[in-house]
Amino acid sequence: MTLQFQPGSLVQARGREWVVLPDSRTDLLRVRPLGGSDEDATSIYLPLEAQPPKHATFPPPDPTKAGSYGAGLLLRDALMLKLRAGAGPFRSFGNLAVEPRAYQLVPLMMALRQQTVRLLIADDVGVGKTIEGALIARELLDRGEIKRLAVICPPHLCEQWQEELEEKFGIQSVVVRTGTASRLERGIPAGQSIFDVYPFTVVSLDFIKKERRIDEFLRACPEFVIVEEAHTCVGAGGASRHQRYNLLRGLADDLDRHMVFLTATPHSGDETAFYNLLGLLRPEFQGIGQLQGKAKEQLRQELSVHFVQRRRPDIAEWQDSTVFPDRLSKEATYKLSGEWGHLFGDVLSYARGMFEEGMKLGRLQQRMNWWAALALLRCISSSPAAAAAALTTRLRSVSGASDAESLQEIEQLGSETVLDGEGDDLLTLDDAAPAALPDRDGNGESVILSALVAKAQSLRGAKQDPKLAELLKVVEELVNEGFEPVIFCRYIPTAHYLADELAERYQKKGFEVVCVTGELTPEERQERIEQMREHERRILVATDCLSEGINLQEFFTAVVHYDLSWNPTRHEQREGRVDRFGQSAKQVRTVMLYGENNPVDGAVLKVILRKAEQIRKELGVTVPMPADTGKVMDAVMKAVLLRKGGLSENVNQMSFDFGPVGRELDAGWESARETASRSRTIFAQHRLRPDEVLPEWRKAIQVLGGADDVQRFVSAAAQRLGAPLEATGKGFKLPVDHFPLGLRDRLGSIGWRGTVRIAFDYPLPVRAHHVHRTHPLVLALAEHVTEIALEGEDAKIAARGGAIFTDQVKERTTLYLLRLRSQLSVRYRSIDRVLLSEECRTLVVRSSGAEALDAAATRDLMNLSPTRNMDPAMRERLVQEAVAALPGLEGQFAEIAGQRAEDLLNDHRRVRSASEAKGFRYDVQPCLPVDVIGVYVILPVVSF
Repeated sequence: MTLQFQPGSLVQARGREWVVLPDSRTDLLRVRPLGGSDEDATSIYLPLEAQPPKHATFPPPDPTKAGSYGAGLLLRDALMLKLRAGAGPFRSFGNLAVEPRAYQLVPLMMALRQQTVRLLIADDVGVGKTIEGALIARELLDRGEIKRLAVICPPHLCEQWQEELEEKFGIQSVVVRTGTASRLERGIPAGQSIFDVYPFTVVSLDFIKKERRIDEFLRACPEFVIVEEAHTCVGAGGASRHQRYNLLRGLADDLDRHMVFLTATPHSGDETAFYNLLGLLRPEFQGIGQLQGKAKEQLRQELSVHFVQRRRPDIAEWQDSTVFPDRLSKEATYKLSGEWGHLFGDVLSYARGMFEEGMKLGRLQQRMNWWAALALLRCISSSPAAAAAALTTRLRSVSGASDAESLQEIEQLGSETVLDGEGDDLLTLDDAAPAALPDRDGNGESVILSALVAKAQSLRGAKQDPKLAELLKVVEELVNEGFEPVIFCRYIPTAHYLADELAERYQKKGFEVVCVTGELTPEERQERIEQMREHERRILVATDCLSEGINLQEFFTAVVHYDLSWNPTRHEQREGRVDRFGQSAKQVRTVMLYGENNPVDGAVLKVILRKAEQIRKELGVTVPMPADTGKVMDAVMKAVLLRKGGLSENVNQMSFDFGPVGRELDAGWESARETASRSRTIFAQHRLRPDEVLPEWRKAIQVLGGADDVQRFVSAAAQRLGAPLEATGKGFKLPVDHFPLGLRDRLGSIGWRGTVRIAFDYPLPVRAHHVHRTHPLVLALAEHVTEIALEGEDAKIAARGGAIFTDQVKERTTLYLLRLRSQLSVRYRSIDRVLLSEECRTLVVRSSGAEALDAAATRDLMNLSPTRNMDPAMRERLVQEAVAALPGLEGQFAEIAGQRAEDLLNDHRRVRSASEAKGFRYDVQPCLPVDVIGVYVILPVVSF
């Protein structure tokens, strides 16, 4: 049945005018107030209306309420920034709370060239993969091509994804994992699942991979899926990895499902894992490694439309490298000397004794002694606090279990607490101090242990602990230069030890010193970080629980590696929390702290970290460990434990010779380097170039307004409403309490009272709120200004009519500010949907003729300054004459609307159908008559 009121048409109901929205039915109208926003939309159920709605027309401006010319520009900006369904090549830009950088549109453009989106985004850490993946989802939602979305990610990233989706993309999701699933399932009808009821979900990978849940998820999974840390789901790695891969393989087998895979390390050294990952894009990609010659080249070319990988240097061609700070790295060293050196030597001897004793025992006891020795080495290298904790904790076999079961349990526990995880994709977040005593005891040993614990406890503090003393020097240097540091350490006792020492020194100087460890839940960690926002100066001490999941670029500008990670990927992750998109500082600092004569640090530096850094500088990518992490560290630490002799204060760590083990690892690194280099060559991304993407980006910004338009509007609106902005270097102060009462109440609902610091573009000043085009401040001001103009309340603030004298034109010029609405009909996979597009355009009429103006030309004309005053009666007469000419211009208005509808149709066909994908059909029709929002007359001074 044909709708009585088409989307985009104007109706009168309940004593006011409304715009009809899509999703209306014959008996139900979805409408938005004429001067309101989509947030004010409501439904009108026609059978219950006392007075049925009727067609309405937009009234012309009232000449008696003409105002200043500047009030017209303010109204025009308000209308533009209120747009959500703006015309242009992209549907989603009006709903974003972030203005994507041009280079971040490349994955979106690639996705829109595919009928079913299958994309692997493998950009560097900090480039913005979350934004790139979520932007694709938001665009397909706004195009009506999907209705549901699931993000599958590691459990510690769930809250971050939920927050990003809501704050930046206006998508309110629920987290699905062990702790929330039962609550979400309450009240759901039989036969339905969480994914049937909740359209937008963030799903814990560890929760959904279980066999009892996979079948249900495959049945009810949304039509669009984003997979975070996709490399953790492919390749070898035991039952857990197998479950993850089965899940993704099952999802990918539905060839109509859109899937976007995100990872900073697509190739982690495992060729099979890499090709399994490619096979999720298209099954034939899994066999690309076995092909040769022309067949391989052809398939590689096909892969290039599904695979985008960019390093930081690749962003430079977009003239946008300023969004990333310069990273200045340095090293700081200390010596194990004095009493601390003696203690380290005693502990090293004790660990060697355990290792040698274990070699004579059975396999279970041998591995228990090994893990205990390794724990001692890590903890004594970390801090006195960690050493004391390790020396008082026993590693026990599982009660009642077989030796084989106990051995498996011991190996898993040791890997999680002593090492940094197995490989690049299973980095552990367990930051508890490990057990360093095997499951045995004796009176003699107890005496030795008690003495070691007492000695470790007595050496706390900078006077006895040379590592802490060096850290204090590093921190002092950083804060004196204006940096705000995050200090990463491996274990919880070390974190508390450092935080206590730093708090005693720096809190009296006005610093906020905070400690965050795995003892806190993810929500508590986020809350503790947010509480630091109000402090001028801050220092954070954290374990690696913060190296993933919570971005710190808004609060911190330096990273100190207090404890060396035994995996180079972890170092990059730590630094990537600060050195990433959105960092306000032009430079970030990183400092790696290690002991000059510490054999443990020497081993890690020589055979792992320096090798990885050398390759990263050469290739521009972080290369993973060349072999299984546990095996590597077993070999390296055995070399340390088998090395005879005491601890020398004058031994340089690079002089350590690891013999055959070192040479084997060197060969492994070289193989990893060659593999990575070959991979980057073979799978080189034939990227979309800036000249292919930037024109589309500029079109969208021109229609909807960008950061410059937002700043101009907010500044002018605040000035006219009695709350002028105060410039503060990089940002502004906004006196919220000076606004009219209604505006104060709206802003109070988001916690804005008193004076608020704001900024309009990245990088953001410290503690400043980013005001973008969809920010509540912009929406509140735009609606307030529009209401004033439409109601004719105060022409000094905003007016639909105006006139000026200026010496910047040579003939009488009349501007007609128009609001265009178009119906966009989309047919996709046999489903029809009608969307609404809106934009502001201008017709300028001169004695020499009439022409339509784009946004930039309109802004230039409406920014003209008056040269002399104009009598109010004359202004009213000029506006009256311009309004009287409206009937004769309707044909030209309709022509503009028709041309813009045709442009919109071409935009959509171009960006969505460039791949000649079947199943898409577009049609665009202008909604007539066009709304004439404002009439403004410019007179040359020379005429009078």
